[in-house]
Amino acid sequence: MNGNKVATACLVIIVVFLFGLLLKEAKPVFFPFFLAVMLYFLMSPALDFLTRLKIPKAVSILFLVIITFFIFYLLGALFYSSGKSFAAELPKYGQRLQSIIDSIQMKLQMPQIEWETLDWTKQFDLGKVGGFVLSSLGPFFSFMANLFLVFIFLIFILSGRGKVKNKVVNYYPKEKSERFITMAQNIDSQIQRYIAIKTLVSFFTGVFAGIVLVIWGLDFAIVFAFLTFILNYIPNIGSFIATVFPVAIAIFQYDTIWPAIWICVILITLQQVMGNFVEPRLMGKGLGLSPLVVLFSLFFWGWLWGIPGMILATPMTAIVKIVCSNIPELRVVAVLMSKD
Repeated sequence: MNGNKVATACLVIIVVFLFGLLLKEAKPVFFPFFLAVMLYFLMSPALDFLTRLKIPKAVSILFLVIITFFIFYLLGALFYSSGKSFAAELPKYGQRLQSIIDSIQMKLQMPQIEWETLDWTKQFDLGKVGGFVLSSLGPFFSFMANLFLVFIFLIFILSGRGKVKNKVVNYYPKEKSERFITMAQNIDSQIQRYIAIKTLVSFFTGVFAGIVLVIWGLDFAIVFAFLTFILNYIPNIGSFIATVFPVAIAIFQYDTIWPAIWICVILITLQQVMGNFVEPRLMGKGLGLSPLVVLFSLFFWGWLWGIPGMILATPMTAIVKIVCSNIPELRVVAVLMSKD
């Protein structure tokens, strides 16, 4: 008996390892597929609404896919053009950094230091940083160029919506099929609700952050608003990064430190209100994930797929928890993943 348990445990470890290796090596296919699944849950309520209006399913799917594609394309084009401007303007912040250092030396009455061994203008070349920022946009927008694959997956997934129910009814006895359909509908509705609320909260967090930055006249406010929206899917770490970048630019942009301080305070307050009050009340208490599980999922999906994987890590982990909580045999897994 003990030998069987050891063999089973070893087999599970091997399967998990091979599954992770498969996901890592097949990223060009699996990442668009997982993103298509996320979009499916986000678009399902709209598809149901259009179907209730007696609009043919094929027309509804085509309409939703076209609208979603143009939203992705416009956001990508806007962010990319703003990112290029951001990279081009970064060198001037190097000069601003040097002037801040000189100002601090004068106020503290420090002797003027000759930076012979460390030339700030050469060693800390923000022009090179700008080039790095621009090059780092490449992987994301190379994926945007292949967005066609995402929508191919999405069309097939949306087209198959509702067909599984008919297959289950025809194959299984009535009592078993009804139980399976109820469970599947609960999983589907809970995932839809989670994805919709998470996206809505992230969107309004980005919008409010953008309004704050525009009011203060911060450079590249649109870029930072978009980053706030995307990074809000990464718990804690994403909010920190989304706050640090605009505050750093504010320090270089303005003549005094006070605008940067106020921007920092307002953005942190916004993140705390949306993350700790608005989102939990909309989500409810049942979807709380353990911080350890969230951290592990961030590292795991970040190792697999980099930053895009980290963005999808928490939603995918929440989906796993929802599925496990609705299957009696896997309910213990959902309990272990829970915060409480």
